Amino acid sequence: MIKIYLKKGKEKPVVMGHPWIFNGAIANVTGEGKPGQLCRVYSAQNEFLGVGYYNPVSAISVRMFSVKEETFTAEFLEQRILSAIELRKLSISNDTDSYRLINSEGDFIPGLIVDVYAGGLVVQILTAGIENLKDQIIGLLQKVMNPTFIYERSDTEARTREGLEDSNGLIVGTVPESMTLREQNLKFKADVAGGQKTGFFFDQRQNREILKSYAYSRVMCDCFCYSGAFSVYALAGGAKHVDAVDISKPALGWARENVLLNNFDSSKIDFTNADIFKYLRETESRYDLIVLDPPKFARHAGEVDRAARGYKDINLLGFKKIEVGGILFTFSCSNAIEPRLFRQIVFAAAADAHRKIQLLHVLSAGPDHPVNIAHREGEYLKGLVLRVLE
Repeated sequence: MIKIYLKKGKEKPVVMGHPWIFNGAIANVTGEGKPGQLCRVYSAQNEFLGVGYYNPVSAISVRMFSVKEETFTAEFLEQRILSAIELRKLSISNDTDSYRLINSEGDFIPGLIVDVYAGGLVVQILTAGIENLKDQIIGLLQKVMNPTFIYERSDTEARTREGLEDSNGLIVGTVPESMTLREQNLKFKADVAGGQKTGFFFDQRQNREILKSYAYSRVMCDCFCYSGAFSVYALAGGAKHVDAVDISKPALGWARENVLLNNFDSSKIDFTNADIFKYLRETESRYDLIVLDPPKFARHAGEVDRAARGYKDINLLGFKKIEVGGILFTFSCSNAIEPRLFRQIVFAAAADAHRKIQLLHVLSAGPDHPVNIAHREGEYLKGLVLRVLE
């Protein structure tokens, strides 16, 4: 196992539990460091800090998996996977058959995402270290989960940064031609081969349930509606009418399918193919419930200023279209946008729109997306629920 020595003073984040070591923090590497190779990490004073895996190609050169003298054995991996399963038993109700099973750093297996889809699994491998352990991990998942299928969706920018090519396709079993998942007794079509992320946005499940509690008799605009999941929950909560808006025609077709799948009155929802910014500027409609759930505006720190302007603009438009007494759900999934900055942006938009607001909820991803408390970057999803008073 190679040894990594850090520069003086660079050990503090590791000691505090942060799982990433950037290349600029490394003073010396003993041995030939190949992508994904296991390593021991030491301070400049030769103090043992833990073990991880090394990738000289990546800006994140080391991903830590333990502060103890351990190796990534099958037994070690199995215990981490079983721990993740135990958490989901606590947080996933019987009316839900699809959820995040392993959340990378949040479940202390950095670089591995596993989602459950109605008895099957979708795996996303983000790092060279996990890529090297792929066969071992697939075998363990078969052993402990006995899935009907395992499908790989390793097609993210993270792999490019690791020097890895995309890898998509069926590994085990057969994926149903038309897959339906169940979430809190609502039904949704899933596309594990072509949908965003691994095929569905599980991270918003508890936030959709909160929205449902506010939906009764309200007229809602579901902006960036994608699969229509927020729209489905709003209709389940008794919304008077929903306008579902997205720039993607295929997404709107998917959203329409999900509404019909749950046997809702189709006259209570309209689907509009439009750029959301343009739609909100031009529509004469006003709403008493608005959801702003845009795609990632900032992929890295260099895009924060541009993203902040985008978030300010979309929230300003939202505040201008909401009625007095209305409820606004607003989100950012950009981990480069810190929660405090997002709050400042939204509150500034409210001030510019001359709206008086109350903060009702501060939202995040659900408990099947746990976060390592030392790893701020894991808190990517931020949401606010606001009541407009005047």
